[in-house]
Amino acid sequence: MIKSSEIDQFDQKILDALVEDGRMSITELSERVGLSKTPCQARLKKLIDSGYIDGFKAVLNPIKLGLDHVAFAEVKLTDTREQALLSFNNAVKKIKEIEECHMIAGRFDYLLKVRTSDIRRYRIVLGEKISSLPFVASTSTNVVMQSVKENWS
Repeated sequence: MIKSSEIDQFDQKILDALVEDGRMSITELSERVGLSKTPCQARLKKLIDSGYIDGFKAVLNPIKLGLDHVAFAEVKLTDTREQALLSFNNAVKKIKEIEECHMIAGRFDYLLKVRTSDIRRYRIVLGEKISSLPFVASTSTNVVMQSVKENWS
């Protein structure tokens, strides 16, 4: 459930329904939230225009695509001044195997979620791509044994 003081219960119901199924028709959405089509459509447009909804996309099945190896790489940088962080951030966005990148307050600087076909492919991505990113001092890897929950819906 998404919470904000700027949206009411109908907006919240719209958001919750779309997180569950982003492909539902406006007719189905309006029935689900208890509004007629026109006000439901207007609220949906307002939620999109005001940035509560960033977009709609297909959620792919990584296992069917042969990408069932997940590892989290902890990255420590040699320099954490703004220009170094910006340089690292821009470079990490170009590596397709990195699904997520988070700056961390703690014993390391970044946590990367990396998805590959297997451990051998991960080792190549780590050695040739991640370790070559700007200002990388060291990395440490945690390999996922089982994913229990991956999305926030």
